[in-house]
Amino acid sequence: MGIFKKKAASEFDKPRDAGALKIMKEGNTVTRLSFLVFGLGNILNKQVVRGLIFLALEVLYFIFLFTFGIGAIGDFITLGTVEQGQVYNEALGIYEYSTGDNSMLCLLYGVITFVLTAGVIFLSCMSAKSAYCTQIRRQKGQEIPTFMDDIRSLKEENLHAFLLTFPIIGIIVFTIVPLIFMILIAFTSYDHSHQPPGNLFSWVGLENFASMLSSSSSLAATFWPVLVWTLIWAVTATVSCYILGLLLALLINRKGTRAKGFWRFMFVLSVAVPQFVTLLTMRTIFNANGPVNVLLRELGIIGVTESVPFFTDSLYAKITIICINIWIGVPYTMLSTTGILQNIPADLYEAAKIDGANAATIFRKITLPYMVFVMTPNLITSFTGNINNFNVIFLLSGGGPDSLEYYYAGKTDLLVTWLYKLTITQKDYNLGAVIGILVFVILATLSLLTYHRTGSYKDEGAFQ
Repeated sequence: MGIFKKKAASEFDKPRDAGALKIMKEGNTVTRLSFLVFGLGNILNKQVVRGLIFLALEVLYFIFLFTFGIGAIGDFITLGTVEQGQVYNEALGIYEYSTGDNSMLCLLYGVITFVLTAGVIFLSCMSAKSAYCTQIRRQKGQEIPTFMDDIRSLKEENLHAFLLTFPIIGIIVFTIVPLIFMILIAFTSYDHSHQPPGNLFSWVGLENFASMLSSSSSLAATFWPVLVWTLIWAVTATVSCYILGLLLALLINRKGTRAKGFWRFMFVLSVAVPQFVTLLTMRTIFNANGPVNVLLRELGIIGVTESVPFFTDSLYAKITIICINIWIGVPYTMLSTTGILQNIPADLYEAAKIDGANAATIFRKITLPYMVFVMTPNLITSFTGNINNFNVIFLLSGGGPDSLEYYYAGKTDLLVTWLYKLTITQKDYNLGAVIGILVFVILATLSLLTYHRTGSYKDEGAFQ
């Protein structure tokens, strides 16, 4: 019975059992005050160590807030007011730089302060919940857990919370904070003309988005063609690799094919070679003086001084990139589809043959629907990956050929490679952040809409 009571108490301690509104409605005065004075309910109910831990965290936050946080919030609002300048030092007879505000640090420290504040608000709710649970136990005459009971619970029913705490902190520090920081840059003037610490940048609201999307700006004249090519590339690369990989897997798996292991091994070799090595090799093979152009000259197909513009003409470059991507991507699809093909029930094929179905009908009515059903999530993932396929474009064509019509982009640039050029080469970090946000919105919308319309989502047990 004692074990049951202790287990019941620990189950009640879970956050889902008491929300903030319920605590405010049903909690006593001490419990409600625990929202403001962390650990108050625990200390007054003889859970001193737990209460002191809550209180210590609150005290540390307010020390941080009054010594640093309030100033950081003020700087976050203004993004700095004093620019770095030159001051003449009469004693030394030279000009020296005077210290100014750094807008980037103002933005970063403000984000950190707000994230810590959000964490303290969550801690406030946890303090009140802990006090509320203790209040309920007292009302029911149950035993109040001691600090040693709390320690033991971390090895048993609360083990998951203990082990996940440090990864969650890591996610907040290394993922959420940088992500918020980069999103906010899209709403500032942080470009090549406003580089801290020498210059300050400021908040500009939705001005960057308007410049990127409006039809009258030079940015829009680059964004929309690059977006169209990105979508064409993603669809073509995904569909071509999938269909050709599936056909290759069918060809190898058919009953009449001998030495199946040998054929699979030959195609897997291209997967074993690092992708960047293959891409750089292909770039060398197809350049103006590469083996392909030299061979075409030797055969007299092109003139002695001519060369096929595989990467210098926009149309040729796009076709070349798609073909090379097929060479790289088909073996991956072949491997994944081979396993699925081998798991299609043989009874389906036997029944179809008995009914007089030919090979084309069997493929159209059985194989293809089964493969599409199983691999739709994989296709969506591949589409997403191809939109962000930096390696293929950057290592083959570098986004070229360059165009004077575009703002620091080439004819084969994807949004992700254009983003790279804007940030690394041009230092237009605000525009890069805008593109990153737009890519996320496009991908999230297309992926969710597509997935929710597929049979894999609507009827996941159809082929079981």
